[in-house]
Amino acid sequence: MIQLTEAAIREVKRLQTKYEPSMVLRVGVKPSGCSGMSYTMNFEPAARDGDETLTVDDITVVVDPLSLTMIDEMVVDFTEDLLGGGFRFNNPIAVSNCGCGSSFSVAETQTAASA
Repeated sequence: MIQLTEAAIREVKRLQTKYEPSMVLRVGVKPSGCSGMSYTMNFEPAARDGDETLTVDDITVVVDPLSLTMIDEMVVDFTEDLLGGGFRFNNPIAVSNCGCGSSFSVAETQTAASA
């Protein structure tokens, strides 16, 4: 399953106050970007059937099974710099990343295993 750093936990909790605090954090992937796949994060009312669920410091994180095959063991961090803050994704399964860090690709065997 994925991991959240302390900085990511703080930022998710800050953002969660703008929504209903009981909402779950969905982390996943979608086809997009110059490398093939992009990371997604959003708040939803509840987990869906089949989701993997993880609770981190009172935050419920959910990931659908297909996304999990491409982001398992990923570490989500949050950093602030001169150009602005943002979530950063350290994905050990990714074999390449685009220059901006928002899209990635996985090995063909990983993609075939998820199909």
